[in-house]
Amino acid sequence: MAASKREQLIETALSLFNRVGYHATGIDRILAESGVAKMTLYNHFKSKDELIVAALESRFGEIRQRLDFAREHLEPRAAVLGAFDGLQEWLKQDDFCGCLFLSAAAEFSDRAHPVHQQAAEQKRFFARYFEDALQRLGVAQPGMLARQLQFLFEGAVEMAHLLGPDQQAAEAKAAALVLLDAARAAR
Repeated sequence: MAASKREQLIETALSLFNRVGYHATGIDRILAESGVAKMTLYNHFKSKDELIVAALESRFGEIRQRLDFAREHLEPRAAVLGAFDGLQEWLKQDDFCGCLFLSAAAEFSDRAHPVHQQAAEQKRFFARYFEDALQRLGVAQPGMLARQLQFLFEGAVEMAHLLGPDQQAAEAKAAALVLLDAARAAR
């Protein structure tokens, strides 16, 4: 029962943080929408910041699981391009409100803060995902190309958040294809 209450708090917090923001979401609202008692919340989390970190860890775990599956089951080029296909699906979801990790880093701008560090770790993992696939492809400078692909991905997320999801993922994928083809030709 305790684990389900903890998960209920995390899922409610994630939904609110996504829609409303981290600082704008109060503990009382999380409690009201989750139906969990304050004592239960503080049995699981010492502070709101600790809840935020747990929520980001939970979302990061879901992302990591999907990327690990893709890494194990897809050819490297398909693994890279599949990230942009997944982006297209994400941007079209009704609850898309931008990137939880970028929002967290923006609201907790001190790089030493645990929330900022958790957000940065997700971004580092994503860059390593691209770099691993690119190394398996045998491209020159896989680290640099991984960062460039991540710039495309993250830029598409932000533009979709600002302007709507229309063509951002498709255009980012098209640019990723150009970069991949150029990297293969340069081998």
